[in-house]
Amino acid sequence: MSPLSTRSSTTARRLLVVLLVWLMAQGAAVSGTFAAPPVAGRGAAGTATPGTATPATATPDGATPDGARYDVSLRADTDGSHWTGRQSVSLRNASDQPLREVYLRLWGNGEDRCGTPDAPSPVKVSGVRGGTAGPLTVDCTALAITLPKPLAHGRRTSIAFDVSITVPERNARFGRDGASRFLGNALPVLAVHDGKGWHLDPYVSTGESFYTLASDFRVRIDHPAALEVPATGRTSTRPGGAGRVITSSVAHRVRDFAWAAGPFRTATDTSPSGVRVKSYWAPDTPAAGMRLNRENGVAAVDRFGEEFGRYPYGEIDLVMTSGFGGGMEYPGLVLLGTAEDGGAVAHEVAHQWWYGIVGNDEYGAPWLDESFAQYANELFYGMDMKNCWSDTAVFPSEDTALTNSMAYWSAHGNEYHLLYTAGPCALADLETTLGSGTMARLLKQYAHDHWYGVSTTADFKKAAQAVTDKDLTAFWDEHRIR
Repeated sequence: MSPLSTRSSTTARRLLVVLLVWLMAQGAAVSGTFAAPPVAGRGAAGTATPGTATPATATPDGATPDGARYDVSLRADTDGSHWTGRQSVSLRNASDQPLREVYLRLWGNGEDRCGTPDAPSPVKVSGVRGGTAGPLTVDCTALAITLPKPLAHGRRTSIAFDVSITVPERNARFGRDGASRFLGNALPVLAVHDGKGWHLDPYVSTGESFYTLASDFRVRIDHPAALEVPATGRTSTRPGGAGRVITSSVAHRVRDFAWAAGPFRTATDTSPSGVRVKSYWAPDTPAAGMRLNRENGVAAVDRFGEEFGRYPYGEIDLVMTSGFGGGMEYPGLVLLGTAEDGGAVAHEVAHQWWYGIVGNDEYGAPWLDESFAQYANELFYGMDMKNCWSDTAVFPSEDTALTNSMAYWSAHGNEYHLLYTAGPCALADLETTLGSGTMARLLKQYAHDHWYGVSTTADFKKAAQAVTDKDLTAFWDEHRIR
């Protein structure tokens, strides 16, 4: 992600986002999500006192498996390129119908699919207990496990399996950059079944395919002492075997678990609200950019806590390298490509709320996380959005809509930038329509009402209409929010 100077215009910054997303669509080494980069010297938002309201939980009726609890034990090789261990998951059937099977998503196989005899898929599951494993499907990213008997509504069961993970030799969210190893979407997680059936969407590299319910993770990672291992959740370390360390992580009500490994340098900051912001960076990361990411990361977690509800996890890790393309979000951990002028830290921290805390089907409705996170990012940096809709809302056809799924955006890669350009501008136009104070109250209440749950476009449209006497039908039509 190339930084812009302090004299760059808002329009130019948005054009940069267009270029970055276009590059990703062409297969460049640009990963995850994007944001207009911070401007060196521009003041980030000041500290804020996070809200204290007790959030609600809104999950689609019958969405299952519910209340999942993952227990994982992993051991790394000498440089963090290969991991083996055992994983178990306890789950509850929240649907009205008996649950006869569950699906594991092996998202780490997404890029390589089923591999070849000489280069097999990087994530393998074996030794399944608590059910009978079927063949891998959806390009080896989905594994059906038939339960011994139908699981009735409200009842719990558990499955366990061995897992083997080999980090691919590519610079990506599941990949490597020099001596740094990134393990995003590497750990198998449960697919979701709701009123639409099982969500077994294909993997996409442009954007995300992921739809999960909030779950608990307890993960034990045995690794060489020379490697630092930032991870989702609150982490602690203790000595392991000879020359090794055990990093333990506990994470409650999160949608995924990710980690990284490498000879990182480290620092810890604490935000005024008490959030521990732990920074990890590769030795060649530009020092000025690293410091700016730390500063803005601390400010953003409190700013968004005030705007959307207090950050609930206590800790967030920033993992920075100079070579990682763009940024990628996971609960409690973000990966950041870092130049002299920093990186996409505010956008990725905003994702802690918009995808993480307030969940959504990232394949079915990606605007609910990307456009909302970018809107928060632009507010954070004080960008002028008053007229940005007219600057960015160029829709190539009647079929183009902000609310399209990744099936559409994957087939129309040159339009994907609209989620990062027109999307936040549509929300800015909604702010103009409702008034700034009303928009702020809407987003905070909306986050509260869907805390740890799942939101939909219909939910958001209904919530917005409820705060105004104006009929928003024409607004949704104009802004392609369908």
